[in-house]
Parts: sequence; structure tokens; C-alpha cells
Amino acid sequence: MKFIPFSLFLLMIFSLLSFSCTKKSADTIVIGNYGSLTGSEATFGLSTRDGIQLAIDEFNSAGGLNGKKLELKVYDNQGKPEEARLSVEKLINVDKVVALLGEVASTRSLAAAPVAQQYKVPMITPSSTNPEVTKKGNFIFRTCFIDPFQGQVMAKFAVNSLKLKRGAILRDNKSDYSMGLADYFTKTLTELGGTVIADEKYASGDSDFKAQLTSLREKHPDFIFIPGYYTEVGLIARQARELGISSMLLGGDGWDSPKLIEIGGTALDGSYFSNHYTAEDKRPEVQEFITKFKNKYNVAPDGLAAAGYDAAQILLAAMKRAKSLEGDDLRLAIAATTNHPGVTGMITINSERDAVKSAVVLRVSTAGSATGGGEFKFVESVHP
Repeated sequence: MKFIPFSLFLLMIFSLLSFSCTKKSADTIVIGNYGSLTGSEATFGLSTRDGIQLAIDEFNSAGGLNGKKLELKVYDNQGKPEEARLSVEKLINVDKVVALLGEVASTRSLAAAPVAQQYKVPMITPSSTNPEVTKKGNFIFRTCFIDPFQGQVMAKFAVNSLKLKRGAILRDNKSDYSMGLADYFTKTLTELGGTVIADEKYASGDSDFKAQLTSLREKHPDFIFIPGYYTEVGLIARQARELGISSMLLGGDGWDSPKLIEIGGTALDGSYFSNHYTAEDKRPEVQEFITKFKNKYNVAPDGLAAAGYDAAQILLAAMKRAKSLEGDDLRLAIAATTNHPGVTGMITINSERDAVKSAVVLRVSTAGSATGGGEFKFVESVHP
């Protein structure tokens, strides 16, 4: 038996590994996704990832891109801005992704976007609504509405539809999303003749809001606008009702999670929030998506899943149109997106790389359930 020197054996192994990796990279196109798969806002990252994966699976089943399959590489940033930045660095430098999809939360997109811009890798956020996100550079896009529009939607709904003008705000001072949305809401409410009679703050991760709510109770607001994420919003609603506060509760798309009613229960009944889509929309794009999502995951999709699916679809369509998958060519193809018939509405990317699209207002209904199980019912659509 002839023995192979150990050094030669190692060389052969490394050569095989190198060949394997080269073959995989030649046959596969990698797209990156970073999101909060764990932590207090995990439903955001999980729903978005599932929506993206569904779009990629469909694309691959249809033949991929010029015979090449797409692979989704996903990293959990644990809901932390620094982890979001590190995830994007790894996706770009180690995994060699051609594009990035993420994040949901504006604070984490703001942390990661400069890295994507530095390396000239296109990044599309499905649902970061703070206007500053796309200002990080010409490689940064979004496929959702922005907070100035969302703030207008809810302020106009409060005044024109609910006939309420004396409002209070309870905002998260650690969240770019919450702080920005509260400001835009306040601006429009004031322009419409309304008044913000109190403006209280909390911090992400808080669980006791009774001091702020007690202060708000003394002002007797017609409504309380809570532009936060579902984890805190559910607790705030429960504690508000425990303190005898009967004011209407209003919010933004950060409320959209199956966990919202699980946490807040019947305290949320009759509240309203703005969102990206409604499952009650009868358009074929919506109903077909819901059916496909349920078949794949055995659960109904929320707005974040729909937003993730749309962002992926827009990226995939751009990849098919682009001269190449190099950064500038792909960036220009994404920027040319016009009248894309998405699940969350007709989407056009404007010159600021933001989406021009509609929003919906939903009502939280927990009727008929002692445990607070319920649904989000469509109220109205609002177009730009």
C-alpha cells in the first residue's frame, strides 16, 4: 500500500474544497437578508425572511436567472444595531452577496446602510419607514411608504374620520422610527387644527408605563398615539385600561404582529393603526400570495411577510433587467422600478429611492374572544 505524505493529503483536501466552493459560486447567486430573528421584535424578522424565501423559491422553480439558482443567506442581528452592521459586513465580504434585503426597523437599517453604500452593494429595506434610511446613499432603497406619509395618514384619520382633535403621544425615545413618526403625526395634526396636549416618552424594553400613563390620564386626551413596536404597545394598552383610561389608541405599522393581540388582549379592541396591506384586499396578487404563504408555512402572512415578498420580487425583477449583477448595473435596474403590482400595492421607486405607494388603516377587533384572540379589519386605503 502506497502512503500519501500528510502535506500532500492536506493540499488535495484544500484543492477539493476550493473546487467545490468555486463550483457553488459559479452555479449559485447569493442574496443576503439580515433581520431580528430573535429578541423582542422577532416576528418582524421571521415574517420578512419567510416572505423573501417564498419569492426566491418561486423564482428558482421558474428556472432561476439564466439557469443559475438563487440562495438566500440569512443572519440574525438579534434586534441590535451593531449586530445589523456586522451582519451586513459578513454578508458582503464573506458570503459575497449581490444584494441585501433588510432590515425592518429603521434604527437597524440606519446602522447597516452605510456599509452597503461603502461597498456599493444594493440594499432594499422592505419596511424601514424613517426618511433618513435612503439618504445614506444611492445604493439604498425601500419598497414601503415613509413616515411623513404614514404620519399624515393617521393624523387625518384621527381628525377627519374619528372626529378627534385633542391627542397625546407616547413615543419610544430609543427608536428612530418612533421618534420620527411621532413628529410627522404632530405636524399634520396641528395643521388640521388638532392639538397635542401631552407628549410622554419611554425606552425600548420597558415593561412599566404607569407613570407616563398616569400623567396622560390627568390630561383626558381624546386619543393616544403610540408609534412603537408591538411588544411595548400591547403592554401599554393593558396598563392604560387598568388605569381607567378610555382614550382611543392609535398607532403605526410597528403594531403589525400576531403577538400584538396576544400581549394586549381585549385592551386593544377598537384601536386603529396604519399598515402596508390588508388580507381583505381582493386583488389577485394579494389572495394568491396568501394562499401560497399558507401552503408553505401553515400560517397566515402578516404585513411584514407581504412587504418582504414585495421587496424580493422587485429585486428579482431588477436582476432580470440589469445589464449585469455588478453594483452599479443592479442599482440602476432597481431604481427603474415603475408600477410594480405588489401584494402591498402598486409600487414605483422615485428619485429619492423611496416607494410611492398607498397605505391602509386597520382596526383591531377582539370581539367574541375572552382571551383577546382577534383580527385586524380593513377600514380604508389612503393613496399618496
